[in-house]
Amino acid sequence: MITTSTDGIEGRKITAYLGIVAGEAVMGTNIFRDFFAGITDILGGRSGSYEKELRKAKRLALEAMVAEATELGADAVVGVDLDYESIGGNDRQMLMVTANGTAVKLGA
Repeated sequence: MITTSTDGIEGRKITAYLGIVAGEAVMGTNIFRDFFAGITDILGGRSGSYEKELRKAKRLALEAMVAEATELGADAVVGVDLDYESIGGNDRQMLMVTANGTAVKLGA
């Protein structure tokens, strides 16, 4: 399945628009990761544990979006947009990643 943030695919004609598809991933953070991220914030540098969780959430959201497009019989998803959001209160943070795009059929 081709996925792209552009509105078309070079050399291919979109023959049908099947609808908007979406995938979501909500990941919980834990106290130890939060603690070490706080230390990283104070000392400077990158938080490898959060970056790993972001990549995982992005992958899961894209996989869910592609699965929905596959169910519709799509050949590709165009106009893909990723959104990242932190949800929850100070004591229970959750990371949410959503992937949205338009499922399409392609011609030659």
